[in-house]
Amino acid sequence: MDSTTCLAIAKEQGFIPYALSFDYGQRNNYELESAKKLVNAFQVLDHKVIQIDLRAFGGSALTDTIDVPKDTEFESNKIPITYVPARNTIFLSFALAWAETLNAYDIFIGVNALDYSGYPDCRPEYIKSFQNMANLATKTGVENELQLTIHTPLINLTKAEIIQKGIALGIDYSLTHSCYDPSAKGQPCGHCDSCQLRLNGFLETGYKDPLKYQD
Repeated sequence: MDSTTCLAIAKEQGFIPYALSFDYGQRNNYELESAKKLVNAFQVLDHKVIQIDLRAFGGSALTDTIDVPKDTEFESNKIPITYVPARNTIFLSFALAWAETLNAYDIFIGVNALDYSGYPDCRPEYIKSFQNMANLATKTGVENELQLTIHTPLINLTKAEIIQKGIALGIDYSLTHSCYDPSAKGQPCGHCDSCQLRLNGFLETGYKDPLKYQD
């Protein structure tokens, strides 16, 4: 949902988007199926799906034989087991490499620092540090007057504000997928952190979530 809204915002701002998805050994591929539908709906110029098997390291309920927590309360001082070690750093590094070959200076990522699950790689200070590194470590950053920019249009929005923005931009959220632990048919569980954040966001806006949940 966040990545889709981020894509819509990039298009609204006049950017021609190239979309990047990752098959990283996550528990299911429904989000990748959703991504393929969404890039068609948004008429993205090019869409790449990169394969990286983070199951080789594990350490997360999304890439290891660890149960996905359900109906848990958010603890501000504790990073949840659904955190995938260094995931956004890996994703942004691939995006940076592709941006260099495209002579692109703008990278968008749908991270959010308010209604999120406590992931350290969603914070503004992390994004700022990665952007500084990107301009130090690339040919693009060293040889050109323009600087690489990591855009995070959702970083200071609540889930409800993200949904309201997306609806205003005409997003069909029935095409999106958020659940960490869906059924074999792809139905969201409604109880994992991601589902709970999504459902609460829709509840606050007064709009109905178009997805059909397991219960």
